[in-house]
This record gives sequence, structure tokens and C-alpha cells, in this order.
Amino acid sequence: MKHLPIILLACLFLGFSNGPASIVKENLEFNTPEKIKGFCFTAPPKPFPENPMPPLKAVNAEWIAVIPYAYTPNNSTEVYFNTERQWWGEKKVGIVETIRKAHADGISVMVKPQVWIPRGGWVGHMDFERDAEWREWEKNFEKYILAYVDIAEEEGAEMVCIGTELRIAVEKRPKFWRSLIEKARERYCGKLVYAANWDDFDKVPFWDELDYIGVNAYFPLTDHKTPTVATLKKAWEEPLRKIKNIQRKFDRPILFTEWGYLSVDGCAYKTWELEPKMRELAQNEQAQANAFHAVFDVFWDKPWWAGGFLWKWFPNPEYQMNLYDFSFSPQGKKSAEVIKNWYGKSN
Repeated sequence: MKHLPIILLACLFLGFSNGPASIVKENLEFNTPEKIKGFCFTAPPKPFPENPMPPLKAVNAEWIAVIPYAYTPNNSTEVYFNTERQWWGEKKVGIVETIRKAHADGISVMVKPQVWIPRGGWVGHMDFERDAEWREWEKNFEKYILAYVDIAEEEGAEMVCIGTELRIAVEKRPKFWRSLIEKARERYCGKLVYAANWDDFDKVPFWDELDYIGVNAYFPLTDHKTPTVATLKKAWEEPLRKIKNIQRKFDRPILFTEWGYLSVDGCAYKTWELEPKMRELAQNEQAQANAFHAVFDVFWDKPWWAGGFLWKWFPNPEYQMNLYDFSFSPQGKKSAEVIKNWYGKSN
């Protein structure tokens, strides 16, 4: 038998269940004592003026996702990260400080490196014509992901997301992703997930290599301005069927790596179309609250649903107050009480 990497031996010794499937079999009975009750934590431009964790605990949140963004310019193979141009909370120093503050308050952490395309592009559309270009981008992307895998290991973060909504890269380059997962396993003891978009999570071929099936669950449900919870639950029937089929196929729990709703009319429809014009729409806290309630009603009792990370939470509200009335944040809105009540439940 060949020698195991030191980090894998440490994981085994410490009782972690992760690692290559041929060495360690993941326990997938889905009997975890609690759902993941999380928020995607918005990286602030500057260091925290005060501890941002108590307000999260006040709504019974137990996890946050920290997002060290990188960017790839259009038609470029570069992946820029931890640069001076970025906000404090997106750089290594801010990510480490956020993880430490969360852990000090008993909050678990998913590190979620995420690439964005400047000037309105979407990373899911990123494509290259030549194999050499793909290999160059993959080399740079791997450097980025493994840098934060190492930080997650050093700081004891409980989970790492190895990519977000990289539709074409996943479709065209599955061998790269399996190699990346293997390298991450060799140096990290925690859980691994990938965040697929709502309309292509069923096309990801490597869920069997990960601990969760990650879904950014922005499913368009209904364009009613203020749909009732009952209407929304009915609209969830088709997405639920699709989700259950993939869960059975790969025998992995489903994790909503992102999900949420704007607080505007029609918020449960095509979010990606509503967000750019949200200030032109009527504020509608009730629509947002109903949409949250419907998700919890549909999914909470499913033993294979691991919970998820609501998009999003502002730790330094003074920097984003101009967005509050319309944004995804539930802070200070009717939906905050809905979330608090559900996050206060046990399985």
C-alpha cells in the first residue's frame, strides 16, 4: 500500500470522515443533529468597527460563508486574488480575521472562493477556444483555490467550496475538477462542496467526489407580486422533483450553497433580472418573508436537505444602507423573524 499524505493521516487520526472514497467511506445516513443554518457574509471594505457576530446569533445563525473573491477579466486566463485593489474583507487578512471572530462566537465557517467577471459578465459563460488557454486558467484557478484551502485548514474552517457557477468549465473540463478535489483532500480535513447554478446542478459529473451536492437555489417560481406561501410551495414541486432525483443518483445530501430573495415585488421569479433594476421596483417585505417561509416548509423535514447559506448578511450596515430596502438582506425586515424562528428549530 502506498504511503498516505500526512494531512490525510491526520484527518483519519482525528476522526474526520473525509478523504478519497477508496480510503474513507463517507457516512451518508443524513442523520446530522442540526441543519446548516447559515448566511453568506458580505465582505466589508474596512475592518470591523465592532464584533459582527452577535447580530447573526440573534437570528439563530450557526454558520457563515466567507467569500474571498477573485476576478478574471473577459478573454483573460488570469485569476487575480488577494490584491490591494480589493476590499479588506475579500483579502486574506480579512478572511482570516472573520474566521477567527466567527469561531470565537461558536459559529462555523465555509470558505467560498468565488470568481467574478468585471463589467457585468457571468463566470458561467467563461470559455476558451484553445486547450492551452484552459490549462493556463486552470493553473491560476487552482493556485487561488488551494491558497484558501490552506487557510481553511490552518484556521480550522469546517467547509470549503471549490468553485461557484462555473458552468462551461465544469462541462468541458471534468478531469480538472476531479484533480482539484483530490489535491484539496490531500491538504484539508474538512468538508468539500461545489456550488452549481440552479439550472445546471444536474449536469455536474463529480458530485460523488464531494461531501454535498451544492445548489445556488435561485429557482424562478412565480411572477406574482406577493405570492402566498401555498402558491410558492406548489411552485416548488417541479424543482423539488429534480433535486430529489440528483440526490438519489449520487447519494449525497443537498446543501443550498446560496439562496435568497430580494425584498421587492415578484421576488420569487427571475432574480437575476430583478436585481439590476431593484431600486425601480416596489419594496415588498411580505413577498420576501413568504418566499423564505415556503422554502423552509418544503425542505426542512427532508432528511437529505442539509440546510444552507442565505444570501446575504451585511456585517457593517453603514456601508450598504442605500441597498437595504430592496436587497437580499433580511436584516430589519419581516423575514428576519421567519428566519429566526426556523433557525431556532432542531431537526
